[in-house]
Amino acid sequence: MAAPFDPPTNFETKPHVPPWVPPPATKEPLDWAHLRTIELSLLDSPDPAVVQKLVETAKAAIKEDGFLYLTDYGVSLEQLHRQFSIAQYLHRNISETDKDRLHWNPESGIYSGYKPGFGWRNKNGAVDGILHFNFYKDDFASLDRVPTCIHPFMDEITSFTTYLTESVNRRLLALLSRVLELPDDYLWDNVQSHGPPIAEGYLRHALYLPMLEETKQLGKGLRMHGHCDFGTTTMLFSVPISSLQIWGTDSKWHSVKYNPGALVINIGETLELVSGGHFKATRHRVVAPPEDQMNDERLSIVIFNSSIGELRMEPAYESPLIQREGCIESQGAYKEFKLIRDQGVPVPTNRQWREAHIADSTHPTEAKQHETVVVNGIKMNKKNYLGVNILLPA
Repeated sequence: MAAPFDPPTNFETKPHVPPWVPPPATKEPLDWAHLRTIELSLLDSPDPAVVQKLVETAKAAIKEDGFLYLTDYGVSLEQLHRQFSIAQYLHRNISETDKDRLHWNPESGIYSGYKPGFGWRNKNGAVDGILHFNFYKDDFASLDRVPTCIHPFMDEITSFTTYLTESVNRRLLALLSRVLELPDDYLWDNVQSHGPPIAEGYLRHALYLPMLEETKQLGKGLRMHGHCDFGTTTMLFSVPISSLQIWGTDSKWHSVKYNPGALVINIGETLELVSGGHFKATRHRVVAPPEDQMNDERLSIVIFNSSIGELRMEPAYESPLIQREGCIESQGAYKEFKLIRDQGVPVPTNRQWREAHIADSTHPTEAKQHETVVVNGIKMNKKNYLGVNILLPA
């Protein structure tokens, strides 16, 4: 039985942190995605039938949707709201000196540091109203690399991140290993990068300010382009502002509904590759919220779990599922990587793949955008990373 999260509680020795108050959920009838829910605690059930049903639910969710809700994973709603309060405190109190000193440089291939509300480059661009602070392992290792205002709270942030990566993600990967009919620790031991609190991934505290009219016009209502994540799993805490959309099997965008306390999990391209296409890295994007939330801020906490950087991902051919059913040749990144392998060309390492993604990232407000093509009547962004062609819904 997995232990629940047990965070530091020495609040009386720290500055007061105003509580984060979740904004109201939308009342508008959006076209919702119908995501399955995984109660992670059921993985410890003594009843084999309960565990098998959980595996089957996970199998359907990651093959059909690539997204799912994760509940009962060990963090209480009160503990989660404390982390949101700290993230809110960071964005309200970071000094101008720290904004300049810790300014990010995604063109280096990592997102580490502070992103101001002006584009996705080292130099400020058009106003996009999206603020980030991204914590990588080196940022956790040195207080000099994080905003001064959150120095008193780094013990809490570190404890929270470690629990999610070392406990929640490990249990989730055990469940996904069972879908592949492999030992529980297969994906953890052979694919996931290691080292608390964040290994080769990163934690993001993001704040989306209400969109200015200028931003709406430049980005045509988009806040983030349609994309797939490049790691193993992405753990996004569900929030009331309904801006996240996923690309459905019906070739339409669907909004993700607020599920208080739940993690919204999506599968990264690494797991799509190692599963031979049985796991689906689903395209998703962030758009302007519905009209009744247009003036609300969207605060977000996300953990991007990453694979071992030096690996070149291949399907886990020892998986009985892959041996029995073969690989799914039509699936996204797996299909494109296979084309490279079939030519006798080494596929990119995981580190090369993720750094190419980051260095090439753009925002809808930027003048220079990726080439677009129309496929089966659907407008797609066309990209090429390290010889691998990628088509994503625009």
